[in-house]
Amino acid sequence: MSTVGNPANIFWHENPVRKVEREKLLNQQGCVVWITGLSGSGKSTLACSLGRELQSRGKLSYVLDGDNLRHGLNKNLGFSPESRTENIRRTGEVANLFADAGLICIASLISPYRKDRDACRALLPDKKFIEVFMNMPLQLCEDRDPKGLYKLAREGKIKGFTGIDDPYEPPLNCEIELQLKDGVVPTPHEMAGQVVSYMENEGFLEA
Repeated sequence: MSTVGNPANIFWHENPVRKVEREKLLNQQGCVVWITGLSGSGKSTLACSLGRELQSRGKLSYVLDGDNLRHGLNKNLGFSPESRTENIRRTGEVANLFADAGLICIASLISPYRKDRDACRALLPDKKFIEVFMNMPLQLCEDRDPKGLYKLAREGKIKGFTGIDDPYEPPLNCEIELQLKDGVVPTPHEMAGQVVSYMENEGFLEA
């Protein structure tokens, strides 16, 4: 009988270099900044701005962009509810590895289902998962429509599009919520600054 792939024959191998040692080397705390929201809400723009801001402060981060991941790690997944769940599961596992390495991992994905985001949160120790909700109105996202996907969804050429004919479940207890201020979208620099301020206050930017 084949034993290949049998969990009973797979054992965890401890690394002699501990996470706290890697964090001390980098002078930061490994964590995951998970940016969620509708298509066109500004997730990728915020992720890039945040990465640049952290870089300017001498902090090591890496962005996991949902679209980029579908060119490689998740290229064999579609957009059914099951595929969406697997997409987020894989990304959460990779993000957890980056955080364990001592990096600040910035994950930018629609991640529409609350249970999937919560499953990613559960992978990390307390307070190491920072959920950032891009709470932008659907109409604003449709007006932007940077990829032309809303137009296709409204025409019925794309099925199961989040916010149109597939649900987006907003976070219930996110660490940071970004939204319009007096009807105006904050600049990427302002939003990144808000995230960095939270990280500073919580001690993530020092070992």
